[in-house]
Amino acid sequence: MDTMRDRFIATTARLLDDDPRLALVLAEISRDGFAQSERDHPDRVVNVGIREQLLVGAGAGMALTGMRPIVHTFASFLVERPFEQVKLDFGHQGVGGVLVSAGASYDWPAGGFTHMAPGDVALMDTLDGWTVHVPGHPDEAETLLREAAAGEGRVYVRLSLQSNRSARPVGGAGGFSTVREGTGGVVVAVGPMLDNVLAATQGLDVTVLYATTVRPFDGEGLRRAVGDRPAGEVVIVEPYLAGTSTAAANDALAALPHRILGLGVAREELRRYGTMDEHLAAHGLDPHGLRERIGGFLGR
Repeated sequence: MDTMRDRFIATTARLLDDDPRLALVLAEISRDGFAQSERDHPDRVVNVGIREQLLVGAGAGMALTGMRPIVHTFASFLVERPFEQVKLDFGHQGVGGVLVSAGASYDWPAGGFTHMAPGDVALMDTLDGWTVHVPGHPDEAETLLREAAAGEGRVYVRLSLQSNRSARPVGGAGGFSTVREGTGGVVVAVGPMLDNVLAATQGLDVTVLYATTVRPFDGEGLRRAVGDRPAGEVVIVEPYLAGTSTAAANDALAALPHRILGLGVAREELRRYGTMDEHLAAHGLDPHGLRERIGGFLGR
């Protein structure tokens, strides 16, 4: 199976051929994959070098002219380093565009903490008007990218090397989908966390929801899953900073007594970088770690 980043490159190359409104702005990352697109569309495929503030500013400038920019690099260089430009050049100026990241929280551990971005979604959550997609499979990434490219708003698409075995229907209204129904608590699995969550909750009487669009947060879908229980017990498993969506879930359940457990990447920096699977286990996001924490929280 190809990776989400592979699919992003192939899909974006086709979109550039089909839609003259689209532009692509790069900062060296993934440039080799767009060599033909750069030759075919030299006025719409721009590489700014390793200057990430310029990357975002150039994309926003294109948006001001009526183009639809797709802006791409590693998450740490796309969201964290040029955050002021994301906030001002897109948000303050009121223009739309598509930010597409790679690297996720620890996709390339050997690159060190400079190439990790577990806090990217939490940081984007401080800004108004952004849609945030976290696909869990290359097919889902393609669907969400195509939808974002055809739209007008501000969209962040977070790609990862971690992937679920099978794709699920995504896009459209962007709400949470029900994967498994139970009468106990509700577990929300975000993007590439779904397979591990399903393995961890095997045999538990819980409802599992799947989320690939995390902003706006599907509060109505969460309330519907909690249903008419006298109290709600909710676990949110996210592939980035633990607790990123607990405030949104609390707001959604404000009228109902409830408990929420936010699982994800811990704040502690792991300096023995190892492999992606070792990071998952260290943060308790492998099936064993999730089973212990979800079962302990729900008393199962």
